[in-house]
Amino acid sequence: MTGRTEWPGDSPDSSRAEKELSPQDPAERARAICLRLLTGNPRTRKQLADALRKREIPDEVAEEVLSRFEDVGLIDDAAFAGAWVESRHHGRGLARRALARELRTKGVEPALIQEAVDQLDSEREEATARELVERKLRATRGLDRDRRLRRLAGMLARKGYPEGMALRVVRQALEAEGEDTDGLDESF
Repeated sequence: MTGRTEWPGDSPDSSRAEKELSPQDPAERARAICLRLLTGNPRTRKQLADALRKREIPDEVAEEVLSRFEDVGLIDDAAFAGAWVESRHHGRGLARRALARELRTKGVEPALIQEAVDQLDSEREEATARELVERKLRATRGLDRDRRLRRLAGMLARKGYPEGMALRVVRQALEAEGEDTDGLDESF
C-alpha cells in the first residue's frame, strides 16, 4: 500500500461504474430530469416523456426510465387526473368538459380522464355553477338583462358548463334578484 487513498475510478473495475453514473449517461440524465420535474409538481407520463425527448434522451432509455418510475409509483396518471379534477374544479370552478380538455392536453388516456371527471356528478357541477354566478352577479348589476345573461352564461361556458345548465342557473339567479326572465331563451 502506498498510503494514498483509493478513489472511485482508480481501479479498472470502477471506471465502468463511474461512466454509468456520470451526467453523460442517458439513463442517469433521464432519471435526474424526471426527479427534478416531479419535485415541483406531479406530472403525467406524457409530460415527462416530452421533457426527455426535448432534452434528446433516446426513446428506449426514456421508456425504460418512465416504466420504472411508474412501477415504483412516482408516475401515476390516474392519481394525477383525480387530483387535477378535484383541484381545478374546487379552485377554478371548471366543469367536466373543461377538465377533460385540460387532461387531454396533458396526455392522460381517455379512460383515465373519464374515470376522473366522473368524480363530479351533475348536482355538484350545478352547485359550483350557482356559486360562480352568485360571485359574478353583483358585478353585472346596472347592466341590461340581456347583457347580464350573456356575461354570466359566457363565463360559465368558458369554464366548460353545458349551455342548458348555464342558462338555467343564470335565469334562476336573475329571477332571485327580481329580474323579469320572460323570453330569455329566445333572446340568447
